[in-house]
Amino acid sequence: MRAVGLNRYLPITEPDSLVDLELPVPQPTGTDLLVRVQAISVNPVDVKVRAPKALVEPAPRVLGWDAAGVVEAVGDSVTLFRPGDAVYYAGDITRPGCNAQFHLVDQHIVAAMPRSLDFAHAAALPLTAITAWELLFDRFGIDPDGFHSGRSLLILGGAGGLGSMVIQLARLAGLRVIATASRPESADWCRSLGAEAVLDHGMPLRPQLESLGLAHVDYIANLVDVVAYWEVMADLIAPQGCIGLVSEPSGPVRLGGPLKEKSVSLHWEFMFTRPMFSTADRLEQHRLLTRIAALVDAGTVRGTARQVLTPINARQLREAHARIESGRTVGKIVLEGW
Repeated sequence: MRAVGLNRYLPITEPDSLVDLELPVPQPTGTDLLVRVQAISVNPVDVKVRAPKALVEPAPRVLGWDAAGVVEAVGDSVTLFRPGDAVYYAGDITRPGCNAQFHLVDQHIVAAMPRSLDFAHAAALPLTAITAWELLFDRFGIDPDGFHSGRSLLILGGAGGLGSMVIQLARLAGLRVIATASRPESADWCRSLGAEAVLDHGMPLRPQLESLGLAHVDYIANLVDVVAYWEVMADLIAPQGCIGLVSEPSGPVRLGGPLKEKSVSLHWEFMFTRPMFSTADRLEQHRLLTRIAALVDAGTVRGTARQVLTPINARQLREAHARIESGRTVGKIVLEGW
């Protein structure tokens, strides 16, 4: 089968940073599905895993954690799917990725893809949908059906793939959503998804927040730089508020001070936790992706694909990684077709 992978971790400008491969087709056992991959999307995690380091893989490593495709075959313990089903999923970072024509994935973290979307637009959703859902509803404990309606959420970095999904799910839960962006295109995208206001993160945030009549916010989702915004978050978060992080700090941060005085809770969100540790509740990813598909088909959640590249090959994936590294992407980058 065709695939794209690496042996060395190189700058994306190097032709060998991602290369075209021919690999054997894997065979499903147990609760695994063998999926014929039709489309994939690229996320910051792909870029972070591929980032230059002094390591050489003895066998090619295939990356990729967002896919849509058709079930080709199933393991002998599979109960949720059968060959021919159209599915979407984000996968497991501890296993080979989905940048391949055929991919093995555990049924517990897979769902039937939205009927109203094609493969390319379905592939843009899983990783960001899972991350946003888990951050808001599992980590923060917000009620998805509106019990916490009216509370405020500040999203640091609202225009990327993850921010695009956090905005939509938070609005569905009835939150007041304020996002940050710096370019007119990014700000317009955030507003189109339901952000009540967009703050310019190139300017001090407190005056902009106060202009909205808010001294503090109940929740902060930091989807960008932890260290750069640490003191700002400590200032803007409300007493007994919640801060959510998806990236590790690049340097030391102070956990005490205002955060202690306000009894602020700090939450990590890593959507690979359930599959990585085979947690007893890993089926929740199947359930939440099923609910996301229903919301998309009902027209209450929009797809977030903004760029579709074709075909899937090393050259196109290098281009997608480079765009992600630029930090200027809006929505998701998708690759379709082999």
